[in-house]
Amino acid sequence: MTIYGRSIPAIGALVAGLALAAPALAETTITAVMQAPLRTLDPEISTAQIVRTHGFMVFDTLLGMDAQYRPQPQMADYVVSDDKMTYTLTLRDGLKWHDGSAVTADDCVASLKRWAENDSAGRTLMAHVASLEAISDKQIVLKLSKPFGQVLELLAKPSPIPPFMMPKRLAETPKGQQITEMDGSGPFKFVASEYRPGDQAVYVKNTDYVPRSEPMSWTAGGKVVNVDKVVWKAMPDMQTSINALQSGDVDLIEQVTTDWCLSLRRTRMSRSAFSIRSAAR
Repeated sequence: MTIYGRSIPAIGALVAGLALAAPALAETTITAVMQAPLRTLDPEISTAQIVRTHGFMVFDTLLGMDAQYRPQPQMADYVVSDDKMTYTLTLRDGLKWHDGSAVTADDCVASLKRWAENDSAGRTLMAHVASLEAISDKQIVLKLSKPFGQVLELLAKPSPIPPFMMPKRLAETPKGQQITEMDGSGPFKFVASEYRPGDQAVYVKNTDYVPRSEPMSWTAGGKVVNVDKVVWKAMPDMQTSINALQSGDVDLIEQVTTDWCLSLRRTRMSRSAFSIRSAAR
């Protein structure tokens, strides 16, 4: 994937780029042209890349995957028994849903069950699970019925359907139905009133979000948000997107085809106005 941006230093993976894209000044807004229009919102139903990216803006996961493909704590720390048959996850302090209520282990158990209903890897995991329960407001215990070596990797997997956590009332939405609220615990809040399917999606900084202290590494580590607002815009074609970038109407193009990359490199742009960075998926 190639990301093109205007006055945006050090853009890595897309969500990291949106979170770390600009220094925190007065009121900062990033306007981005995404690789596809956002037409549906439930990241546990759709496998579309754009919906998954939307999911990482709004929701969070118990574990994250670092750049070396190693599972790391995110919403929860974990302990694995010596026989690798029992996994205890403890939610970290300060986790809140966007409506202000506390994240509980019950919410997370319900979310894992919903994820497993919609994701083939999740179903494989659950076929090896003897029990999955909340033993307190902050602790989840997963016990295997038979050995399975990919528990942590699946809880941390970033695609195609990550195990996003959501309030129990949403996680218990009947199978096949989409959730009706974007109430996550992630670094951005979805602005439903400004959403235009296939045209625009708007996110604002979640001021209650407490990032982890570790440096960000892919979907692991501290998701530090340094902008106030992110606007996703759909553009009808690449030429329109390039024109908008050059005029300053947008700050970021998520994905540019190779032929346009070469064309942009030939264009005489001021180095102070435009920066280019390739980011591997």
